[in-house]
Amino acid sequence: MKQTQGFGTLVVVGILAAVALIGGFVFVNSQNTDKAMMEAKLQEEKMKMEEGAMMEKKAMEEKAMMEKEMMNDKGAVGEADDKMETEADAMMKKDEAGAMMKKEDSAMMQKSGTYATYSGDSLAMAQKGKTVLFFHAGWCPTCRTADADITAGAATIPAGVTILKANYDTEVALKQKYGVTSQHTFVEVDAKGVMIQKWSGGNLAGIVAKL
Repeated sequence: MKQTQGFGTLVVVGILAAVALIGGFVFVNSQNTDKAMMEAKLQEEKMKMEEGAMMEKKAMEEKAMMEKEMMNDKGAVGEADDKMETEADAMMKKDEAGAMMKKEDSAMMQKSGTYATYSGDSLAMAQKGKTVLFFHAGWCPTCRTADADITAGAATIPAGVTILKANYDTEVALKQKYGVTSQHTFVEVDAKGVMIQKWSGGNLAGIVAKL
């Protein structure tokens, strides 16, 4: 009877030992599994962080490249604008120079008056300034002297002044109109051909002094 109880006790102890051993094995195995899962999870999170860092770095590089390209484009546009402004300034200066030259040419053309031979429509010039009729005869010594003086100093005739040399021998009607009875006579007329003043003798300086 005692042997049976002893054997039973041993069996119970053996079963308990086996259960404990299996339980320990299961516990250790469970711990190992949890540890492996945690390590795998940590590895996965690490990979995600590294991937995120790489994506962020790539995004920053792309942004920097885009900013650089924009700056280059802006610089190119700025250079193009500067070039256009320079060309526009050059064109404006050229136009201004051309206008100034035209103005100077016009001023030079208007700088001196006119000495010409009288014709039927010559009095129209009186509308643009002062007109003087010079009754001239080729056979008159003083007329020839005055003619030579006016011709030589034509460039000094004041702007707006027109001197018309009328033939004393052939312009009979003109002589009668202004009451001219001798050669080397000067008659200033207005825009309508009306006599303003009349005098005899003189040269270019004398004519200018009278006006």
